[in-house]
Order: sequence, then C-alpha cells, then structure tokens
Amino acid sequence: MATDTPAAPPGSIENPIKFRDQDFNALLEKCLKTGVLFSDPTFPPDQKSIGMPELDPDPKKAIKWMRPKDITKNALFVEGTIGTTDICQGQLGDCWLLASLSCLTMHPTLFVKVVPSGQSMSDNYAGIFHFTFWQYGEWVEVVVDDWLPVREGRLLFSYSHTRNEFWSALVEKAYAKLIGSYGSLKGGNISEGMEDFTGGIAHTLLVSSRTPRVLWRALAGALSRGSLLSCFIQATSSRDIGKVSAEGLVKGHAYAITDTDKVTRGSDEVFLLRLRNPWGFIEYCGPWSDKCKEWDDVDKAEKERIELKTTEDGEFWISAEDFSNLFNVVELCSVSPDTLDDENTPVPESAWTISEHKGSWVQGCSAGGSRKNNQTFWKNPQFKLVLREQDQTEEDEDDGEGDEDEDDELEVNPSEKKGDDKPKHKAKHCTVLVELLQKNRRQKDKINFLYIAFHIYRIPSELQGVCLDRNFFMKNRPVGRSGKYKAQRGVWRRMRLDPGNYIIVASTFRANQPGEFFVRTFSKIGNTLGTHDINCTSAYVPVMATPVSQVDQVRVQETFDEVAASDDKLNAKELMDLINTVLAKDYNLPLETCRELVFGEDTNGSSRLSREQAETLLSRVSNLQSIFLKFDEDSSGTMSPFELSTALEALGMQCDSKVVQLLCERFASGEPQMPFHGFVSCFTRLRKLFALFELETNQEVKDRGINAWLVRFLVL
Repeated sequence: MATDTPAAPPGSIENPIKFRDQDFNALLEKCLKTGVLFSDPTFPPDQKSIGMPELDPDPKKAIKWMRPKDITKNALFVEGTIGTTDICQGQLGDCWLLASLSCLTMHPTLFVKVVPSGQSMSDNYAGIFHFTFWQYGEWVEVVVDDWLPVREGRLLFSYSHTRNEFWSALVEKAYAKLIGSYGSLKGGNISEGMEDFTGGIAHTLLVSSRTPRVLWRALAGALSRGSLLSCFIQATSSRDIGKVSAEGLVKGHAYAITDTDKVTRGSDEVFLLRLRNPWGFIEYCGPWSDKCKEWDDVDKAEKERIELKTTEDGEFWISAEDFSNLFNVVELCSVSPDTLDDENTPVPESAWTISEHKGSWVQGCSAGGSRKNNQTFWKNPQFKLVLREQDQTEEDEDDGEGDEDEDDELEVNPSEKKGDDKPKHKAKHCTVLVELLQKNRRQKDKINFLYIAFHIYRIPSELQGVCLDRNFFMKNRPVGRSGKYKAQRGVWRRMRLDPGNYIIVASTFRANQPGEFFVRTFSKIGNTLGTHDINCTSAYVPVMATPVSQVDQVRVQETFDEVAASDDKLNAKELMDLINTVLAKDYNLPLETCRELVFGEDTNGSSRLSREQAETLLSRVSNLQSIFLKFDEDSSGTMSPFELSTALEALGMQCDSKVVQLLCERFASGEPQMPFHGFVSCFTRLRKLFALFELETNQEVKDRGINAWLVRFLVL
C-alpha cells in the first residue's frame, strides 16, 4: 500500500523559504495564463534597486532597464553547458561573489541547488526566474523578473562572454534582491558567497603555512572532495586595491581556483593550478600562462588533456611555486566538515551532528563586549555544548589561532600571520567545529561588519545547570576560542576537546554594539549538541527582609496619626508623601509608582495600607535606594540594563537577558537608561510575579521555569 511521503521541513533545499512570500510556481502559472510578463513589485527596475547614486550626468550613459530579449534577439538562459566563462564582472565591485559563483560551476550537483534546472527564455517563458540561497541555516528561494540594468546597450553588471547568455546576470540580481540592492554587493569576503551558495563552512588558509607542493596536494584534495576554492593577493593599502602587478595579477581581487593538474616537461613534473579572473580579461602573464614558452616543451596530448586555451577569457594556469610566491590567501568552502581534512578518505557525512541557533546582541543588555569588559562580558549570549563520545585516536592538530592570551586584540591584517609548526600528539578527544556568523550587516552600498569572536569554557560538574555569573568568567580561562576579533561575516574553529559540558560565549569586541548572529556547531559520531540559551531559573530569595528601623517606625506612626483615615490606613498619595521624606530629592517617587507599590501588597481590594505594611514598604524603598546607588556605577542617577541585571541579582532575582530586555523596555519608558522610580516599579512587578509563580500548581508551567513565566506576563 502506498504511503504519503512526509513533507520536507521548511528551510530545506527541497522546501525553501519563500523570500517575501513570493511563490515561483504560482506566479509563473499566473503569468502564463494571462500572457503578461512578470514584473517584480518588490524589486522594481529603478535607482533604489541599484542602491548607488547615479554619478554620470550624460543622458547617453543613463541606466535603462531592459529584458534580455530586448537586449539581444537570440537571448538564452544558458547556452550549451554551464562554465566559468559564463561569468564576467561588470561595473560593480562584487568580484568576491562572482569568484564564488565561478567555483560553483565546477560542481554540478551543488550548482543546481542554486540555479534550478528547467529554466528557459523560450519554453514557458514568462519573464520570471528563481534561485535558491543558503541564509543562516535555511535555504531561501528568491524570485526575480528579468529586467536588467543596461548602459549604452550593454549589461551594467555581470555578463557572459557569449553576450547572449543571461543566467549569471539573473543570479547576481536575485542575490542583490536578497541582500537589499546591487550596491549592497560592493566589496566582500569570498567566503560569504561560497557559504550562501552551498550552506558549507568557509575558512581561510594562509599560503605561507605550507610548502608549494604540500599546498598543491591540499587544494587538489579539497577540489576532489567538492570544496569551493578561491584566492587573492593581499593589498597592503586601500590605494593598492585593483592595481595590476607586473605578472598581470590584480591586488585585493578575488580569483577562483577551478582545477589542479600535473604536466611533464622534459624530466620534470610540474604542479599546476588553474585560476580565473571574474573580470573575464587581464590574465596572468608569467610562467605557464596561456601563451608562454614553457608550454612548447609539453606534449600536445598533455595540453589537450588539460584543455589549454589561449583565448583572453580570464582563465589561466600557474605553477604551484609561482602561486605560493605571488598569492597570500586561499579561501575554502567545504560542504561537509569532513572535507576540511587533508586526508583523502573522509569520514561519511552522516557521522556529523549539526546544531544551529540564532541569537542577538542587545545594546546595554546582552552586548557585553570582549573579555576586557570584565563587568559585562558574562552578559553575552551563552550556548550549551555537551560532548559525550570520543572520536578515534587522531593526531591532535590545532586548526585555529594560537592559544596565547591575545584573543581580545583586533585582527587588522591577517596576511601578516605566519604558520608555525606546533607539536602533535596522539590523543582521544571529541572533534567539534564551531562557527559564528553575524547577520544582515550589508546596508545599502556599505559593509558594516562588527569585530566578532567566540570563547568556549568548560563547566565543572558542580556548576552544571547553574547560571554562570561574572565571578566564573573572572576565575576561569576559555579552553577554546576563535582567535582574534575579526571584522568579517564569520569566524570558525575546529577543536578536539575532552568529553564534558561546555558553554560557547559569542561576543563583539566592543560592548553595547547591537546585532544579530547565527551559531552552528558540528560534532563527530554520537555527541549531543544541546545548544540553547542558558536560562537562569533560580527562585526569588527575599534578601531584603531586613527589620524596620526605629526611626522609620516613628516616622510612620507620626504620619498615620496625622493623615490616616478613619480605617487607620494610607492611600497612594499619602504613601508618596511619606516615602519621599526619606528619599533624596532627586530620587523622589511619583504618584504612579506609589500606586504600583500599593497594588503589590495584599490590601483585600481596598488599595490602602496598614501601619505594618507602610513600615515594610518604607524600609524596602529605602533599601532599594541603597542598592540603586551601589550598582549605578557611573553615578548617572540612572541604571543601564547591565547595571539592572546585577542589581536584581543582588536582590535575589536572577533573570535571563530576554527578561532584562523586556524589563528595560517596560520600565525605562523607551529610554536607554532606567531612572530610580522605574527601578522601584520594576522590582515591585517582579516581586509580585515571583510570588505568583510560587503559587502556581500546573507542573508543566513550573517545568518551563521562572523566565518563561516572566516573559509571559511582562509582555501583557
């Protein structure tokens, strides 16, 4: 009997998220039915989609938007087969993206994920196309029309050498729509494009870290295992970017590494790499370039085997020796963590477990900065990592930065780092890879990457399940880290750790820098990755239950004798007058706060306080003022979210970052800092909610914890 196939989960490559809720099949069917070509209202053919100012006033050079069939009569989506020469860079600084796309064309199974097959400019043509990109744990389908920006009759941005082929220009447009505009694509790291085309893990390899032949073998092995490879020459200054060297290589420019091979020249075996310049022109002119004399001594059959071309198409061969002398950095993107290894026999991909989590740094709340900010570092988002099962014994080779205590420094020029020979030893550990990506940092035509890093701490058994406070991070050093803080989209590191419980702390270099991020962890074999926010769930401990002073007792008695009503009770206005006699003038409470204080007491519905209740409240508010002054570290008369969190902890209340954020939004009245009366209101509300939680009898509610309870009621 036939069974229904379960639907693929949303965000998978089989069921991608519909970007801006646009369904390609439904839109295509509608266009074919009505006979009207698709025009995308969400990414219109105008200057806003270009995302850059129009600088040339010459009307002859004005940008026009045209469909492919209006640009050339024999327009095709793809002509023949997909190839690296289908991609040429136009008047946009997105070589990083196009180099990544060139790499992708070498892997057909990966390519069809991004560029679904069956698209045409003849059969079922309706002016609509779709492409799929990986975005922070999810595959996203982006729909575009085929209006393309044109200047003087030629495509303004990406184009194909054949001129009548348009798939690469449409991929570029779809990615521009996803990011925000064409201008948002200006400048970038090749790893961004590689990851978004594959969902893989991108990392940097310094050319100087290996000898030429060892490097060649590593790159050849990576290509054979499906990795995407790119490279560039580090520019020493902004003025050097785009300069062409004597060898015909462009500094600060991304090149795709499309193949490796060996040829025999006389008695010598020469190791070669094939590179491509996304510009489609300006090629390397040194030894082993297209028309150099070295090829004269190579057998014709050899040249045919490696498909040597002498056309100016941006693609060329270079020897491993010359590559090592001329290039600084190789960017690799591995679809599976296994392909990060140099060995030729990787472990099956199924041996890895992946866990993903989205988070955010909230200004003044969970954006605690680097470890140099020891007052706030512990407030950064934390994620639990549990490693149980060891791998097979391997050579324990470190893949990240050194473990010297320099993690809070900024990395300015990564090319200056030299590889060092670290001792290796046999050990049984748990292999884990951690990657931290910052999200949505491309704005218009500017990149605004924060300096980011992560630290990993081992949690001793006695502290498991306990909220880790500032004291823990002051006394303990991380057992792993991503290295120096870097202003790039992602940082990663593969480590081998002992079995146990760990936390990952994600942070920016400077405190109070808001941003969103994505963390993913890969672990070999059967290790459990319980990655989630650390929620502190301790109950309220009434540390403020101090005896009422004799002075306060006298003050209350005198107030009641003078103004109390016949029932011998005070209302909110009378309570305000009483409390403000003991508070400094700058900390006087408004009537609304005093109403909240009264509401927080058990008055049997009368909204009036007895003498005993008034004494307790007077003492409590006086103590709150002492706490406020103690934790208002900058003596501003207000309290930041960081200060609020530590003040509440001193009052016996531990709340997670989300609760603290809600408290600030509610009781700071939209201001970044909370005044004293807001602090009093905040504490009063929390005290009531903690008390109600203690009375709750529903076990399911209790199991979810105090923070879930607080969030539920603070949003009301």
